[in-house]
Amino acid sequence: MSNEELIIKVLAEEGNMRKAAERLFLSQPALSQRLQSIEKDWGQQLFIRSQKGLSPTPAGELVIQYANETILRKEEVFEVLHTLTSKVHGTLKIACATIIGQNWLPKVLKDFVTLYPEAKIQLITGWSSEIVRSLYDGEAHIGIVRGHTDWKGPKLHLFKDTLYLVDKEIRSLEELLQTERPFIQFKSDSNYYEEIQQWWQKHFASNPKRQITVDQIETCKQMAVNGIGYAILPSITLTGTEDVHMMPLTNNKEELELTRDTWLIGYESAFQLRQVEAFVDIVEKHAALLR
Repeated sequence: MSNEELIIKVLAEEGNMRKAAERLFLSQPALSQRLQSIEKDWGQQLFIRSQKGLSPTPAGELVIQYANETILRKEEVFEVLHTLTSKVHGTLKIACATIIGQNWLPKVLKDFVTLYPEAKIQLITGWSSEIVRSLYDGEAHIGIVRGHTDWKGPKLHLFKDTLYLVDKEIRSLEELLQTERPFIQFKSDSNYYEEIQQWWQKHFASNPKRQITVDQIETCKQMAVNGIGYAILPSITLTGTEDVHMMPLTNNKEELELTRDTWLIGYESAFQLRQVEAFVDIVEKHAALLR
């Protein structure tokens, strides 16, 4: 919108060149020249000048109505723009490691949708390598991954959780040397297997006598909880209500010897989005409770 709408509006309201000029911070000759230019653009006389002041012509009444509507519409748009900057709108696209999506993220998202009901959420879960691929392909604004990450962009460490040996019958790590119970493991594309193998070889001279491999960590947990065998599970999956024995994989020399890190990653441009900023703020508050 140019200043001509404001000039027409003030001229119509004041009906007087001197008062309108004062209100617009213009001299009367300058305002008169501007009005002539505006009337030339419209191709119509908009005001009749007399000793009593200014009176709008029929054409002037139409243009005055247009000017008032244009100014009002601009004010409405400014209000919407202010709302967009003060509230969280748009879609938040998250790619998240399955274990986090099942066990931790729901509480975060509950707070997010409660605080920002006008925002939308798109959630993808999978292995950490799939999360990174989703960011590369532009399918997600931010990703939550587990374990070691080579992500070169911005990344935020959320929390570190201990791994526990979980079983219905085994009460101490020493019993692993004699047990015939199977070791239940779940598939992972991260260095999870490697870390557990290194830990095992450091503490035991031989491999587990029997092994069962499943495709999901939740399946692994349920098999252990139901007494089929023992498993090594991260604390993020354990609520404390499971009727099993839980032994942290630590020793006296190295506290939290076997742990898993969780990271929030993404591109710098994504972290500047209002909905992402709001989500990260809630994530950090929840993550602080686990540190």
